[in-house]
Amino acid sequence: MGYLPNFIFLALLLIGGGLFTRNIFRIRRNILLGKKIVRNDKKSERWGYMFRVALGQSKMGAKPLAAFLHLIVYVGFILINIELFEIILDGLLGTHRIFAPLLGSFYEVLIGSFEILAFLVIVAVIVFWTRRNLVKIKRFWKSEMKGWPKRDADYILYFEIILMVLFLSMNATDLLLQQKGIAAYTQTADFPISQFLYPLFESLSVQSLILLERGFWWTHILGILVFLNYLYYSKHLHILLAFPNTYYSNLESDGKFEVDPHIKNEVLLMMNPDQVTSDSGSSPPDKFGASDVFDLKWIQLMNAYSCTECGRCTEVCPANQTGKKLSPRKIMMDTRDRLEEVGKNINVNKGVFQPDQKQLLNNYISPEELWACTSCNACVDACPIAIDPLSIIIDMRQYLVMEQSAAPQELNAMMGNIENNGAPWPFSNQDRLQWVDE
Repeated sequence: MGYLPNFIFLALLLIGGGLFTRNIFRIRRNILLGKKIVRNDKKSERWGYMFRVALGQSKMGAKPLAAFLHLIVYVGFILINIELFEIILDGLLGTHRIFAPLLGSFYEVLIGSFEILAFLVIVAVIVFWTRRNLVKIKRFWKSEMKGWPKRDADYILYFEIILMVLFLSMNATDLLLQQKGIAAYTQTADFPISQFLYPLFESLSVQSLILLERGFWWTHILGILVFLNYLYYSKHLHILLAFPNTYYSNLESDGKFEVDPHIKNEVLLMMNPDQVTSDSGSSPPDKFGASDVFDLKWIQLMNAYSCTECGRCTEVCPANQTGKKLSPRKIMMDTRDRLEEVGKNINVNKGVFQPDQKQLLNNYISPEELWACTSCNACVDACPIAIDPLSIIIDMRQYLVMEQSAAPQELNAMMGNIENNGAPWPFSNQDRLQWVDE
């Protein structure tokens, strides 16, 4: 019986870790359904950008209060989970606070710091919940945030509070058992936050305290394992994906669009044949633009999984501000939802996608949304982790124009004028300057 808890702990760790690994591989598989694109250039610049934006959160500063609160939760979550390493060792080896005798007084400073951070995380999460549910900040109440996205945001906040309370309660009962001289509990000094929880537990018997301390310990590690596997279903995948997402982000100047050489040569052949480049031997693509997730680049699909649903992109979108249907956040959420639908299809059909008569265009994103975009890049600039909704919009517009000839009437007229007159205006070259004579 002495080793039974260790075996149970190992089994839970393997199950939780196995499910987490399976989910990560599924996400990777789904992302790689997109078209291949290589971004291994400017490696030093990419590493610097990743550390500055993903780790340093340099783009969060546009909203100082949210940035400060997020920093507390971010730092607190990372540092407090350093203790997770000690919990895992204790669970596997059957020890209790294995690092306490090794680190001496520094251990008390470390756990004390963790406790202060845990308390600050609780405060920050309560403020976040208040901003979302009582103050009702507008960007959190757009139409795409109804239903599951709204519940998911709240569930994560509840998760964080529960994990922090379990951590502090575990410490409080642990210290009370130390004060009662229970041999199995390594002696440490009082901790700054959990000592205020003593009145809740000090009247209990030793046996009750041990049951509670063990209960808090087990529930804390179970909560972390559940949280890790919940990430797969949550917007909080950005905890993991923000780093590769920023590393592989587009480092070109804002507003610089990719040019398809086949399209470029066709235009030059029409307007300036002398500038047509020699044929590289590559054949035109089977399909121009994107109508489904398979047509997007894998980086765009990773963008969709990385979206935090914070709504900063939609908040600054001029089209959305003027009442248009477009929401850059919805573009990313719809892309992720369609990608998840495709992934489930592949899971059910043993690794092969079976056509489901659906696609990203029309079933998720409407042409009206796509044509409302002004291509201003405000959404790209506002995103804290360098997500690019505009690239998806442009690729889907290209499909509408080149594959379906479904551009708005005004755009079709402009393109017809360019083809016939070499300019967007409905005047021939000979008549274009007649206004000067008037």
